[in-house]
Amino acid sequence: MAAPRDGGTCLRFDDNGLMSALCGAHDANLARLEQKTGATIHARGNRLTVTGPEDAQVTAVSALKSLYKAASNGGAVAQPDVDAAIRMAGEAPDRQDTADVAIRTPRRLVNARSPGQAAYVRALRAYEMTFGLGPAGTGKTYLAVACAVNMMQSGQVERLILSRPAVEAGERLGFLPGDLREKVDPYLRPLYDALYEMLPGDRVAKQLESGEIEVAPLAFMRGRTLSNAFIILDEAQNTTPMQMKMLLTRLGENSRMVVTGDLSQVDLPRGVRSGLRDAVEIMDGMDGVGFAHFGHVDVVRHDLVSRIVQAYDARDNAQGRLNLEPDEEAPVR
Repeated sequence: MAAPRDGGTCLRFDDNGLMSALCGAHDANLARLEQKTGATIHARGNRLTVTGPEDAQVTAVSALKSLYKAASNGGAVAQPDVDAAIRMAGEAPDRQDTADVAIRTPRRLVNARSPGQAAYVRALRAYEMTFGLGPAGTGKTYLAVACAVNMMQSGQVERLILSRPAVEAGERLGFLPGDLREKVDPYLRPLYDALYEMLPGDRVAKQLESGEIEVAPLAFMRGRTLSNAFIILDEAQNTTPMQMKMLLTRLGENSRMVVTGDLSQVDLPRGVRSGLRDAVEIMDGMDGVGFAHFGHVDVVRHDLVSRIVQAYDARDNAQGRLNLEPDEEAPVR
């Protein structure tokens, strides 16, 4: 491979089949790379020539090499993979290879799709307690569930406990039809969705019935000691300080805990301090506790979601709201 220069960078790939997978149907993946990086990519035989500004060439070449490697490992190459490769291209060379953070589950191999996600997975594996903090669409819950399923499969833990506070975002829980379980299930649906992405449906049902997997509202955790378990608290920004302390002190022997949340999306009543903010301030720097912070660059949903997050952040900065105590503001709906 030639170094980036005015004449462009030439890449040669040995396997024509993988080269075809890399380019995508009608070279759709190459078109996406050109659109996102500003480089120009010409395909001829098993060679790709990348031209354009040097920084655009460097990003495109790094992404192409990463995508070819993914294809050679049996992975499909679709638009989300192209976008992920571009995000990862900004990493240091020794951090661009995310093989060490791939998570194998019975239904799929889950890969980090941004530098923030890669750092998060490393934290999940390194610390007994991890806080994943950032906006919607960054994979906080999805990756935590994948890691939990993987650890259960390998026998590192015996059960999975997935929980959320049942706090309404404008609705009233009491007006929902059904018994208590039917009332709280809608709040836990994102956790079920993640489980079904990782495990066959019949297996999820069987392990839910046996108690190996438990999905429950936060209130059900009081008075328990959670040993030999992987515990995930999702939407933790909607806990009170007392609720957060209650859950954090449930951690038992040979257990891991992950707390995820977005402090810009607090649905607590006005004037009620978020337990997540409280815990982050208290536990910052504590041994055995890791923190992963996500930003709009880590959003792996539709491109528009990232732009929406940026727009809200820009509006908040312009209004000077970052200088206020978030818990004193009206909840963001």
